[in-house]
Amino acid sequence: MEIVFEGVILRPWSVKDADRLAVIANNKKISDNLRDGLPNPYSLSDAHNWLSTIIPINDPPRFFAITMENYLVGSLGIVTKDDIYVKNVEIGYFLAEEYWGKGIITKAIKAATAYAFSRFDIVRVYAESFADNPGSRRALEKAGFACEAVIKNNIFKNGVVKDSCIYSVLKENFFYKLPRI
Repeated sequence: MEIVFEGVILRPWSVKDADRLAVIANNKKISDNLRDGLPNPYSLSDAHNWLSTIIPINDPPRFFAITMENYLVGSLGIVTKDDIYVKNVEIGYFLAEEYWGKGIITKAIKAATAYAFSRFDIVRVYAESFADNPGSRRALEKAGFACEAVIKNNIFKNGVVKDSCIYSVLKENFFYKLPRI
């Protein structure tokens, strides 16, 4: 299954993606803006371990390789929630540095959000961005998300306490539709 949207394709991960994933993720500028689950440095072994964990459980697809013209450029995940949060999903993503600032991640966020609203019984999609990551925040806003809150001193990354931001979009306010899945 592929999600095609404005020239960006989201597709489930394959073990064949390990080499390129290791190259993309082995970037301190990327890991500096993500949770500590993405180590730095990021090795080929890390890529194989992560892929062997997510591929068997990726039905329905929630973990996607972001591709353009059949070339892997990033990653996007949709995390389903449970308990009282069951009507929400969280998205997280990263993009190869050479593709920053080109609108690709905004398109991927739109595609994933449209997919999540059509595939899961949810009312809200949200993402948490570091407050000092203007690129991620801008991409979410361009994708139709609104900043709900700036949470002061919420995260501890690389020895520094930082603020984070919660962005969300409600199903009733999201207007992008996928041309095909």
